[in-house]
Amino acid sequence: MPELPEVETIRRGLDREVVGKRVKTVQVTGTRTVRRQPKKQFVKRLEGAKITGADRRGKYLVLRLDTGDVAVIHLGMSGQLLRAQAREPAPKHTHVVITFTQGGQLRYVDPRTFGELFVTTPDELGKEVPELGSLGMDPVDEPIPWVKFREMLLARTTKLKPLLMDQTFLAGIGNIYSDEILWEAGLRHDRTPQSLSTMEIRRLYRAIVEVLHEAVKHRGSTLADQQYVDLHGRPGEYQLLHQVYDREGQACRRCRTPIVREKLGSRSTFFCPNCQI
Repeated sequence: MPELPEVETIRRGLDREVVGKRVKTVQVTGTRTVRRQPKKQFVKRLEGAKITGADRRGKYLVLRLDTGDVAVIHLGMSGQLLRAQAREPAPKHTHVVITFTQGGQLRYVDPRTFGELFVTTPDELGKEVPELGSLGMDPVDEPIPWVKFREMLLARTTKLKPLLMDQTFLAGIGNIYSDEILWEAGLRHDRTPQSLSTMEIRRLYRAIVEVLHEAVKHRGSTLADQQYVDLHGRPGEYQLLHQVYDREGQACRRCRTPIVREKLGSRSTFFCPNCQI
């Protein structure tokens, strides 16, 4: 599932490419992508609207419309947003096509159909997606004061990796970046906040900010399945800089110890058993 750096990369693309454009037509195929409301209502609320802004709330994209509504996009496991010209053949699994009056299209492609699109009002958004009302601080959009981070961390008793992935703690971090952050901080995934020294908390704080900003700079991570691409269909590049994620058996770039993979819950966790303590 795309995480904060991937979704932020797409948001920035939307800000450049579709903000200011007016929707001419909307085509919806399939049954799952638009499922919170009737398709006709979805189309009616989008057609004729001008996109005035592109925001990100955790892993959700929110397009502001001049009608007062917002169009919400969640990419799920395999969703892609692609900017294209109408003459270009649509990829397989294209479920929504938004055509603009100025020309060009925005296409939503999703082989696994876990993602979704819907239109609502800002006031109703929290009811439609309750988790957005309880999102934690955003490590990219909101500078997190050190004292506030320390207080937030020490108020929790969860082990570090599940805590980093808890959207009520920090918004947008998932399996890839939790592993990368913990390697950067030199901390094991199964440590608890209460076991950390002040220096270790500072390392974790710095690692969160540095890893996520660097990942956004490199337009996110595209894994072997090639499911994440940016608005122009280009893969990200941060996977080339991964230190532990999906590097089982390869040498740690810090100490040369082979990277280990363990199961934590239902997910794979990658770490260096020597320099993460």
